[in-house]
Amino acid sequence: MTASPHAPVLIAEVIEALSPKPGETMIDATFGAGGYTRAILSTGAEVIALDRDPTVQPHADAVAKDFPGKFTLVRTPFSGLTEAFEGSGKARLDGAVFDIGVSSMQLDQAERGFSFMRDGPLDMRMSDQGLTAADIVNTYEHGPLAHLIKLYGEERQSGRIATAILRRRQSQAFTRTLDLAEVVEKALGGRRGAPTHPATRTFQALRIAVNDELGELEAGLAAAEASLSPGGRLAVVTFHSLEDRIVKAFFTERSGNAPGGSRHAPVAVETRKPSFTLLFKGAREAGEDELAANPRARSARLRAGVRTDAPVWRAAA
Repeated sequence: MTASPHAPVLIAEVIEALSPKPGETMIDATFGAGGYTRAILSTGAEVIALDRDPTVQPHADAVAKDFPGKFTLVRTPFSGLTEAFEGSGKARLDGAVFDIGVSSMQLDQAERGFSFMRDGPLDMRMSDQGLTAADIVNTYEHGPLAHLIKLYGEERQSGRIATAILRRRQSQAFTRTLDLAEVVEKALGGRRGAPTHPATRTFQALRIAVNDELGELEAGLAAAEASLSPGGRLAVVTFHSLEDRIVKAFFTERSGNAPGGSRHAPVAVETRKPSFTLLFKGAREAGEDELAANPRARSARLRAGVRTDAPVWRAAA
């Protein structure tokens, strides 16, 4: 069996939440190097894997060889989950797992442009289509650029960073990752012993914007709700607060645990039945052994639920 170059986080907890069984069908919405997929396939279940990254194909070929007839890869983002499942011809979907964000495998590939620690083209696309990070930093005006960095990077100095980017691009366009990282670092006054690189939040913001990660997450959760059969399990692993807020709000609302209005402003009685029951309260985190072996797990959070037989919740108009 081919080893995975990327260790999936919270793998034991994810498999416990999904509880895959022989003959069941599961979706791995973030195939990557196939870590979750292999663990699910090893239980006897079948997997439909999704990934918009064309570079994962060699890993998919290896999985298909090791588990013939049990695995299919569909090149699509989260928003294509329903179509991928319907195209499989399967009668029911018993589980789905999402591992949100950029993988260490992508960060390690300098040519992808995700890392501020390795020089590469300023790209950041998980697929091979759409705007690049270079397109954004070279064309956005100050206001929209500062807003993007603040919103998606939670960067308090977004205005100062946007000013530095616009000033520099007047003489030379940005094309390389280390070039942008240096400009951001100087704009924030250098590292000064900071535990994280000053460009961390800016690079996160650009990556999220380039790939519409939060929009795709919301669309993927809705697609999973629509596609999972009653009793189907949904497990979602997040790595930063923006993602986790979306997932937490989704499960809180869909499980009927959203807070009501105050006595001064009561809300209309909710008639929709919960479409999920929570597998456990709150989020699960990595244990000490996993943290020692895989530092990437430090910020990981797992939330999970079980699909009820209630109708799909439609977004408010």
